[in-house]
Amino acid sequence: MLKIANVTKSYNKGEIKAVNNINLDIKPGEIFGFLGPNGAGKTTTIKMIVGLLKPDNGSIKVGGVDVWKESIKAKSMISYVPDNPEIYDKLKGIEYINFIADMYEIPKEKRKEKMNYYLEMFNIKDAIGDIIGSYSHGMKQKLVLTSALISEPELFILDEPMVGLDPKSSFNLKEVMRKMCEEGKTVFFSTHVLEVAEKICDRIAIISKGEIIAMGTMEELRSHSKEKKSLENIFLELTE
Repeated sequence: MLKIANVTKSYNKGEIKAVNNINLDIKPGEIFGFLGPNGAGKTTTIKMIVGLLKPDNGSIKVGGVDVWKESIKAKSMISYVPDNPEIYDKLKGIEYINFIADMYEIPKEKRKEKMNYYLEMFNIKDAIGDIIGSYSHGMKQKLVLTSALISEPELFILDEPMVGLDPKSSFNLKEVMRKMCEEGKTVFFSTHVLEVAEKICDRIAIISKGEIIAMGTMEELRSHSKEKKSLENIFLELTE
């Protein structure tokens, strides 16, 4: 579903290599965790996948579609929730969701059904008529998640999705992620909450200083350690 081949991204005329020749091949039906310390290249990689940053070299394909050669077609298969959502504070919540739904050309009956489902799930239905500028950080995160999910994306990309969510909403989001993968869709997410990644990910990649230093299932990652360690211990051992 997502194939990244020999992708590199540099800044300052090549002086800073944020991502250095990485390769990932993520299949339909996977929850894939993308982990790394601050500044390791996680967000840069995600921004290249969704078409916000152009790689210096290499290719990125979503469902066989090149993200840069056929950008609209590729983006139609993706929903993206960034680590710090920038949304329109002067719009009402319902206006924002309809704006996103219009971009994805979601029929009105279908959007209404999906909207109600996720607004109930994230417990923000009562606030949907309010101006977004009045929302807390957590409410904005729930609004962005709702707008991202109503398109039923083939590839759901999240950067630190649990930040600002209450425990029930976090639980519900994890359930949604698993259900999507049972339907053959793909979830790619970055997180610092390693316990969550350990519990729900089918496979995990660890990036450090722009390079993939480990990748595989939890059992495969543990095989690189002398002891059967937790993901947290493996992560610290590999990134020190």
